[in-house]
Amino acid sequence: METKDWLWILHPALAVVVIYPLLGIVLRLSLQTRERRTRRASKLPASVGREHTDLGHWLAAGVVAIILIALAVVIATKQADAGYAAGAAHLSLLLLVWLGTATALVALWRARRPLYRASFALLCWLGLIGLGLQPEVWRLSDNPLDPAFWQSHFWGGTGLAGLMLFSIASRPEIVRQLTWRRLHIAANSLAALIFLAQGISGARDLLEIPLSWQAGLLGACNWAERTCPDPASVPPPAP
Repeated sequence: METKDWLWILHPALAVVVIYPLLGIVLRLSLQTRERRTRRASKLPASVGREHTDLGHWLAAGVVAIILIALAVVIATKQADAGYAAGAAHLSLLLLVWLGTATALVALWRARRPLYRASFALLCWLGLIGLGLQPEVWRLSDNPLDPAFWQSHFWGGTGLAGLMLFSIASRPEIVRQLTWRRLHIAANSLAALIFLAQGISGARDLLEIPLSWQAGLLGACNWAERTCPDPASVPPPAP
């Protein structure tokens, strides 16, 4: 494996090592929090609710952070392979969008007023979408009427990030109001299903990404007929 290959597995490695273990802890604490609220004789400590909220925030921020890392790696490495064909101005704009999205995430974490929280969450989510719509980012489809759209790892991650940002932005309302709490439960039940789907689609996509030294040969294959040319007829990749 070359440096590019190691960079490409950084995103799934962080998901396996950090995000999914944290998800299990947050889900366990969510069940304990609900049990303590609904059962008068519960022996669970009062701290479970606070722990669930705090770790849930770290989970949400972690999801957004690894999406930013994945987008940066994909765009940077593909532009490098193409000799930075997009131009300095375009790449500078993408860098500003990336930094603005990361800044919006940090600002959302610190914001207190509802308008600020909603604004920073929306800005962060739109930044992720804008970066993900670049041609360097692989997507099965951009048409919601196409079944492939709902199988896309990118769009699944984007929807998951939106739900995570909603949880951060609405934290005070969730604590104080039953209606918001029920909405939070519904949104995060959906998020749990998307996490499951992301694990499946992510593993599928890893099977389709060749190592850098294999890309030339596999790019010459006919995927419809499932045939590949003689390796001797394919020129080696540029160093």
